[in-house]
Amino acid sequence: MAIPMPTRQLFIDGEWREPILKNRIPIVNPATQDVIGDIPAATKEDVEVAVNAARRAFSRNKGKDWAKAPGALRAKYLRAIAAKVTERKSHLATLESLDSGKPLDETVWDMEDVAGCFEFYADLAEGLDAKQKAPVSLPMETFKSYVLKQPIGVVGLITPWNYPLLMAVWKVAPSLAAGCTAVLKPSELASVTCLELADICREVGLPPGVLNVLTGYGSEAGAPLASHPSVDKIAFTGSFATGSKVMTAAAQLVKPVSMELGGKSPLIVFDDVDLDKAAEWALFGCFWTNGQICSATSRLLVHENIASEFIEKLVKWSKNIKVSDPLEEGCRLGPVVSEGQYEKILKFISTAKSEGATILHGGSRPEHLKKGFFIEPTIITDVTTSMQIWREEVFGPVLCVKTFSSEDEAIELANDSHYGLGAAVISNDAERCDRVSQDFEAGIVWINCSQPCFTQAPWGGVKRSGFGRELGEWGLDNYLSVKQVTLYTSNDPWGWYKPPC
Repeated sequence: MAIPMPTRQLFIDGEWREPILKNRIPIVNPATQDVIGDIPAATKEDVEVAVNAARRAFSRNKGKDWAKAPGALRAKYLRAIAAKVTERKSHLATLESLDSGKPLDETVWDMEDVAGCFEFYADLAEGLDAKQKAPVSLPMETFKSYVLKQPIGVVGLITPWNYPLLMAVWKVAPSLAAGCTAVLKPSELASVTCLELADICREVGLPPGVLNVLTGYGSEAGAPLASHPSVDKIAFTGSFATGSKVMTAAAQLVKPVSMELGGKSPLIVFDDVDLDKAAEWALFGCFWTNGQICSATSRLLVHENIASEFIEKLVKWSKNIKVSDPLEEGCRLGPVVSEGQYEKILKFISTAKSEGATILHGGSRPEHLKKGFFIEPTIITDVTTSMQIWREEVFGPVLCVKTFSSEDEAIELANDSHYGLGAAVISNDAERCDRVSQDFEAGIVWINCSQPCFTQAPWGGVKRSGFGRELGEWGLDNYLSVKQVTLYTSNDPWGWYKPPC
């Protein structure tokens, strides 16, 4: 039975509005290649209206309605949104699977995390008031000083398609908790659930203009949002190339940005491990989210003593992964998000083969699936560090394998990358894991696992994987400006200048 896609408009100033140019973008189900609906296509004219709405909401009633309201008031709305997400969890998960190709079991999990993220930042919003006027110790008794944390202002949030709603909420929840107002621009490849979030905000009575949702192309909606003079900060998740353009636009106004960009994360497997447990984590670390995850541990480094047996295990486990329509029960690998991504990934695989690598498993469309953007879980061996497949982010279910002989060599290979988002190590030697964790050049390290992510813990990278941290208290700080207030407490004159006669 076909599940109808809701038809939505842009969400601006608390209401649905047709794009000024009236254009729309088709929604293609990546599992069937059928057009199943459409979304509105915002342009710079709509960005102008949305930013103005956010600015009015920020300053309405001199800020008392939102920006300067008690944190408990903002927390009330965030909890109401969380409750509605939980209420609609099944429907939202289904829409996201249809829109993005992610297995339904994953999108259900994502919706639970969405609700949890709103709950977490509701708690932090409530606690923010108590942390105001935190005293600063000074060396002079005639002065007292304290710190205020205030919302940055209107923020532009530009988000990706691999976690369409969850990664949007990683930005929406803390920015609203801080007292900012926001314009959210999700990826045109998967925007449906972000429009449903707008509907939830409307239903719970979020004040008009606090959150505005503009769907559309990056060049037509994202670029004018990044460069808009009335936007006080941009938070971006996406590719290095697009992130560089966003930074360039923001730099013209010295506008702060936070960036969560690409990755080519390593996973080191030492020779003292349970091979089956390690094999499952190695595959999960790369094939989770259909391989479309910025932190994917797609560079696998295996100790030479176990390499042959371990690679055999990887192939056996890979053959057991159910590749199917994402709504089928037990699906563990769905299609990639679009035809463009599908062709790009196959080109990566073809180039690897032409450069001398071995496609040990997968590398093409599964035989039983004649339609859809499906790619088998792919394992590539005989890789050199100069190959494109080893150095560039593929963003698909493609795992590259190399061997190493010593801990030092493994670390050198792991850190030999422009990226530095995630890294993982699997070993039964706790001291070794601690050493390796400290030596990794990455913002996130996993020990004896790969990819777990928790709202409470910071998320972000180094090098070309970006800067700034999302999630946890660090995520809230992204949207707060620190103001120093110092007062002179003495009744005596300052006495620096000689008083006039």
